[in-house]
Amino acid sequence: MTTEISLQDKIAVHASRLGPSGLSPYAPGTVGSAVAIILAPVFFMPLPIWLRVLVIAALFCWGSIQITRAEKILGSKDPGEIVLDELVGQWITILPFASLSFWWMLLAFALFRLFDITKPYPVKDSEKWLTGGWGVMIDDVLAGIYAMGCLGALHTLFA
Repeated sequence: MTTEISLQDKIAVHASRLGPSGLSPYAPGTVGSAVAIILAPVFFMPLPIWLRVLVIAALFCWGSIQITRAEKILGSKDPGEIVLDELVGQWITILPFASLSFWWMLLAFALFRLFDITKPYPVKDSEKWLTGGWGVMIDDVLAGIYAMGCLGALHTLFA
């Protein structure tokens, strides 16, 4: 017996993978973060700060629901192909900035990846605070907040 995958299931998996980004055979999380940085100057940074906060909040809620559904479909808890959480974390990293040069964007990317990969306290523990996609998302939110703090401090000192 075959089961038909609904359109909502397909959307959940595709969104959770951030399109084809999550299907990268090499470091899909890094690819997802790179896609987020590439999209940000066009779709995120031009928005006023209040709308950027709203976009992140909406992506967190909607994305958590999509990831929860995708985990069930894919049959795995937080599989590497799920990278929508990287977009949220990466955009949190650059949240306070209306624009950044290429080098500052590259630093934002590197800082987020550093905190997302090393998962300093309480980033690692936060995965257990919430269930499903909510737990997948929250650690990237915290990694993004750490990275935003570092980027902001460095930008204040050196820009």
